[in-house]
Amino acid sequence: MPSLSSDRPYFDAWLRRTGRQFAISGRLTQIAGALAAEQGGSVDEWRTRLRILLDGGEIPSLELLTRIDALLAGASKTKRDDGQQGLLF
Repeated sequence: MPSLSSDRPYFDAWLRRTGRQFAISGRLTQIAGALAAEQGGSVDEWRTRLRILLDGGEIPSLELLTRIDALLAGASKTKRDDGQQGLLF
């Protein structure tokens, strides 16, 4: 019996991981707000678009996918930590 593997395994893994991260209360709105501030549009428009992405209804551009990952990872926090590293020596 042939297996029903996906033709986009990396994107499917991203959807699962990102869906778990957006399950945290307020996270979707937080990311929608950051994207609205950076790229324009309203928070409601971005919330809707993110939900469509999570449902698999739209495949994001590579730039948007990596930006969402960076926002979820808290990229700005790591930049602040790098600046404090010099104070240790």
